[in-house]
Amino acid sequence: MDNNDILIRVRYALDIKNQDMIEIFKLGGIEVTKEDVLKILTKSKEEFDDVEVEENGDQIKCNNKMLEAFLNGLITFKRGKQEERPGQPQNPEPTVQKSDNVNNMLLKKLKVALQLTTEEMLDILDDGGIAVSKGELGAILRKPGHRNYKECGDNFARKFLKGLTIKYRS
Repeated sequence: MDNNDILIRVRYALDIKNQDMIEIFKLGGIEVTKEDVLKILTKSKEEFDDVEVEENGDQIKCNNKMLEAFLNGLITFKRGKQEERPGQPQNPEPTVQKSDNVNNMLLKKLKVALQLTTEEMLDILDDGGIAVSKGELGAILRKPGHRNYKECGDNFARKFLKGLTIKYRS
């Protein structure tokens, strides 16, 4: 699952309008226009027989930095601007260095933005069609490098977003 697909699914699940998408990106520190949003939300071309189809100007690839900016903006959009504390950095360092833990970051940031409890997340995953224990979910929400850290796979993230869609659009 690429970052554009994640954005498309989050937008659909939470029923976010184009104007709100622009505002969320702005809150995350990235300026985009309505045309940019439409290009970002265009489904990417599939790969056929290990030959990549040429990209055209109809899509903007969403990189990890852009996805993280969107999720940070979503937190601010849903919860409001956080009070600055002394000694706290103005702009925190990006948490995603490589694409391995994008799904982990997605779950963590959506949990914060939507103010979900662990039990609510388990219910959402259950709605999405996957049964997970509290311990497994805790392992996915841990920091990379922790001895109990578990990487979140694409299927797990897809099921979470499917459950989120069921919860918020039903």
